[in-house]
Amino acid sequence: MTANQRQQLDEQGYIVLPDLMGPEFLSAAQRRVDELYEQEGDASGAEFKQEPQSKRLANVVNKGEIFLRVINTPEVLDCMAHVLGPNFKLSSLNVRSADPHSDWVQPLHIDGGGLPDEKGFYVCNSIWILDDFTVENGATRLIPGSHRWNQKPADVLADLTAPHPQQILLTGSAGTVVVMNSHLWHGGTANRTGRPRRAVHAYYTRNDKPQQLYQKKYLDPDLQARVSPQLRKLLALDDPGNDEISSRITGLSGFLK
Repeated sequence: MTANQRQQLDEQGYIVLPDLMGPEFLSAAQRRVDELYEQEGDASGAEFKQEPQSKRLANVVNKGEIFLRVINTPEVLDCMAHVLGPNFKLSSLNVRSADPHSDWVQPLHIDGGGLPDEKGFYVCNSIWILDDFTVENGATRLIPGSHRWNQKPADVLADLTAPHPQQILLTGSAGTVVVMNSHLWHGGTANRTGRPRRAVHAYYTRNDKPQQLYQKKYLDPDLQARVSPQLRKLLALDDPGNDEISSRITGLSGFLK
C-alpha cells in the first residue's frame, strides 16, 4: 500500500485497486461463477442466506481453485492487515449478483452489525468486480468516513433504503477490487439494466471474532488437507479459539435475517 492509500483507507474507509485481477484471472472467475449459478439453481447461496431479487453463492472457497487465489491475494491482504491488525482470518467468501430489472435496494448497514470495540475495527471486506459497476446496474453505495462515526445506520436513520446526502456510488470496470472497512455504512442499489451485476465478496475479520461461515465445518476434508500452511492460517483451520467461537456464533449479517 502507498501512503496515500493508507490515508484514504483510514479517513474515507475504502480504496479502489483498478484492474487488480487482470484479464485471465477475471475471465476465470466469471466462468466459474456462471457455472456455479447454473449448477446450484434456486439453491444457490443456501449455505448462508438468500436475498430478494439477487442471486448469491456461499461457501465459495470450497468451489474452485480460482477462489483460493482470491482470498490469498497479497495486495488485498496488506489492506486487511492495515485495518484489522496482523491477526485476522477469512470470515466468508460469497458471490452476489443483482438481478436485472430489479427495484431491490439493500438497506444501509455495517457488516456483521457491530460497532468497533475497544481493540478497534474488526471487519473488512473486498469487492471483486466481475461486471462493470455503473450508476444504473446496482453499484454499491457507501458513506465515506462513516466507519468513524461509531453509529449504526439503523439507530439513526428512519429509512435505510433512501438516498443518503453523503453517499457515493462505487463505479468501476470489471477486474477492479475495492477494499472497504466494513464498519462503513454501505449497501447495494437497484439494478435497472437488463443484465446481471456480479461481484465476489472476500470478507475478513479479526482473529478474536467468529467467522461468518465457519470454514472448518464447510470445507471438504481433502481441500483442508492439501491447502498451504498460509491458507490454513487464513482459514483458521488449526485455531481452537476459532473452533470454539465460530461453532456457536456464526452467520452474522448486517441486514440479512
